[in-house]
Amino acid sequence: MHNLDGKVALVTGGTRGIGRGIAEAFLSAGASVAINGRSAEKGAATIREWSAGDRAFYVAGDVTQKVEVEAMVDATLAQFGRIDILVNNAGGSTGFAPIHELSEAAWQEASAWILDSCFWATRRVLPDMLQRQWGRIINVSSVEGSQASKKNVSHYITFKHAMNGFTKAAAFEYGDQGITVNAISPGAVETDLMMAQGPAAAESMGLTYEAFKDGYAQESAIKRLNTVDEVAGLALFLVGEQAGGITGAILPVDGGTGL
Repeated sequence: MHNLDGKVALVTGGTRGIGRGIAEAFLSAGASVAINGRSAEKGAATIREWSAGDRAFYVAGDVTQKVEVEAMVDATLAQFGRIDILVNNAGGSTGFAPIHELSEAAWQEASAWILDSCFWATRRVLPDMLQRQWGRIINVSSVEGSQASKKNVSHYITFKHAMNGFTKAAAFEYGDQGITVNAISPGAVETDLMMAQGPAAAESMGLTYEAFKDGYAQESAIKRLNTVDEVAGLALFLVGEQAGGITGAILPVDGGTGL
C-alpha cells in the first residue's frame, strides 16, 4: 500500500489523460495534488469531480510560456507550502510533416511544450526540494524518446530524446541530495490528447486513425495499447520511499515495443 500522506504533488497537464490518471493515483494514496492545464473550465470540473476538499487544487497556465510555468509553481507553493513531487507530463506536438517541410513554428512549439516546460518547472521547484533534501521528479517521456520509428514527427522524437537526457543530467546533479529524477516512457495510450492529435498524425502518414492505432498495438509484444492506469501505477511506485534508490532511469510502459 502506497502512503503519500503529507506529500504535495504538482502534475502538469493534469486535467486529462495520463496526467489526470497520475494525479488521481496520488490523491488516492493520500497526497495533496495541484494540477495544471490551460482550460479553467476543465480544471474546475476536474476538482469538483474529485471531491477531495482542500487536497486538490487547480492552477491555470500554458506550459509553453516560462512566466506561466513559474507562476504555476509559485501558486502551488503558496497554496500548500511545499512541493515534494513534480510530474512534468504536459507535452506534445502539432504540424506533422517530413523534416524538409516542417515549419519553424511547429518545431519551436514542440521544444517549448516538451523540453522547455520540463526545464522551467524543474528549475523552479528544486530550491524547495533542496531545502528539505527530499524530492521526486518524474518526466513523462515516450517510447519515441528512445527510438525513431515514425515519420513526420521528428520534432516530437527529438525533444522526447532531449527530455531523457535532461532526466539523466538532473538525476546525476541532485542524487546525493535526496532528490530522484526519472522518466516514464509510455507506448501508445489512447488518451483524449491522442484522439485529438492522432487523426492528423495518421493523415500525414497516409493512414486512417484506426490503422494508426493498430500499428502501435502490433509493434508491441502485448498487441494492444497501454492504459493510463499502467502508467499511473509506475508513477505511484517511483514517488514512494521504496523507490529512493532509483534515479536517472528511463522506464518503459510500452508493452514491449522495440524488443
